[in-house]
Amino acid sequence: QVQLVESGGGLVTAGGSLKLSCAASGGTFSTYVVGWFRQAPGKEREFVAAITWSAGRTYYADSLKGRFTISRDTAKNTQYLQMDSLKPEDTALYYCAASRNLYSGSVYNARSYALWGQGTQVTVSS
Repeated sequence: QVQLVESGGGLVTAGGSLKLSCAASGGTFSTYVVGWFRQAPGKEREFVAAITWSAGRTYYADSLKGRFTISRDTAKNTQYLQMDSLKPEDTALYYCAASRNLYSGSVYNARSYALWGQGTQVTVSS
């Protein structure tokens, strides 16, 4: 069973950058869709970005396009989320999620994902 290991969260000032990583432990990401969701206190979990492992097709929340970039390194079995021009409203717990054989329309829905990481905190100060 694949497990997801996240890293890279932290504290950054507004306008700064962070890069999150999500590595597969105990298996590989082949045939998976691997994505990021975030959840701020008192708010629902929201979709951030996703990538299909085989083809590298990417999906983004409309509000984050241009600031966030998702990528993968198939040799390292690791997915990355580069976050630039961070804003205080990006502060949240960021979760890596993965699932096999998702339809393109379902990648935006947290309920579509079978595997979840423990979350990594991103805090952006003003």
